[in-house]
Amino acid sequence: MFTSIKKAGFVLAIAAGLSGAAVSVQAAESYKLDPTHTSVIFIVNHLGFSNFQGRFGGTSGELTLDRENPAASSAIITIDLSKVDTGVEGLDNHMKTADFLNVEQNPTATFKSTSIEMTGDKTATITGDLTLLGQTKPLVLDVTLTGEGDHPMTGDHVLGFGATGTVTRSEYGMNYLVPAVSDEVELQISTEFLQQK
Repeated sequence: MFTSIKKAGFVLAIAAGLSGAAVSVQAAESYKLDPTHTSVIFIVNHLGFSNFQGRFGGTSGELTLDRENPAASSAIITIDLSKVDTGVEGLDNHMKTADFLNVEQNPTATFKSTSIEMTGDKTATITGDLTLLGQTKPLVLDVTLTGEGDHPMTGDHVLGFGATGTVTRSEYGMNYLVPAVSDEVELQISTEFLQQK
């Protein structure tokens, strides 16, 4: 039995070497973001009176998960800024202008992870680069694994995450109405990723 395990490991090592991949008993898993079960909410303070909320639709993304070495995992998420939704049509249209998101010149925002630090069994701090309005700045997200398992209707293997972070919008050149509308924008993200076979 032990001989066969060693032989199998040897074959895997050779295969990995031939493919140019790192030697690993368990390959990294690939996932794609499920846009129908993803919510990106932003919260800003309005004139000191309320914490106003809106959301972005049109998300897409990919996750590469290395269970043996979580720090080697990576994620990239893209947001379609033209799908901003505050529940007020006039405000949505204003937010698409150069005063805020300047959607005509910069239709998307992208977050690409650069490092992952596990902080608990189901929590991690993910540092990455957020590209917004043509500027790229670091962003830190506190992430929690909210659930994992096989989808009861589709059979897909699903990972669910919640994440929070704060963006300082003036760092990206979005200075309009600061500080009447808060410079700091709180992000609350809920998302599901589907494993790719």
